[in-house]
Amino acid sequence: MGNILCIEDDATMADHVACGLRNAGHDVEIASDGQRGLELAMAGPHSAIVLDRMLPGLDGLTILTRMRAAGNNTPVVMLSALASLDERVRGLRAGSDDYVTKPFELPELLARLDAVRRRAGGAAEITRLVEGELELDLLARRVTWDGRRIELQPREFRLLEYLVRHRGQVVTRSMLLEGVWDYHFDPGTNVIDVHVSRLRKKLDEGGAGPIVETVRGAGYRVGGEPGHA
Repeated sequence: MGNILCIEDDATMADHVACGLRNAGHDVEIASDGQRGLELAMAGPHSAIVLDRMLPGLDGLTILTRMRAAGNNTPVVMLSALASLDERVRGLRAGSDDYVTKPFELPELLARLDAVRRRAGGAAEITRLVEGELELDLLARRVTWDGRRIELQPREFRLLEYLVRHRGQVVTRSMLLEGVWDYHFDPGTNVIDVHVSRLRKKLDEGGAGPIVETVRGAGYRVGGEPGHA
């Protein structure tokens, strides 16, 4: 899917992030200090960079500033335990494409990486998603199961696409609201439950069966192994 550079001095955190990225189909490089991170970032190419804010040698803001000054526009998601508005603004103004505060859930980081890569055109080559006999044609916006067409409404297609893109991961309600409905908060409605129910009914009628799993108290999941065709 892509070559991701993770610049993180906490070995446990770096291993956790790298494991999640590899399970999602990415190749991963790790740098444990700022100077090495900048060297790898400038050597490239990478489809995205996960960048810790506080690093030995050069901090994350310095790395960002030098990258952007040199014309390196690789998408960057900054990680930081500094959660104040001022710190988030500093990170974004220095050139980060997104800012995730610690502690964080790995599915959220993966979703944000997907988003910044899409905005940068990094995922433009993907035109088809496959999960078993289920196939999504992203250009024609068409879904088939074992070659048979399943008719979905546009929002239902977006919901299924989001779940399949994050196959093997538990997708939370907040991730769905932001990724499918463009809401940045829970509006307190049952919009997700209604659409998931409709999607399941259509998939079942089309022969796909119960491929959208409810993870009690957490969210939804499709499939067991992240990746794409």
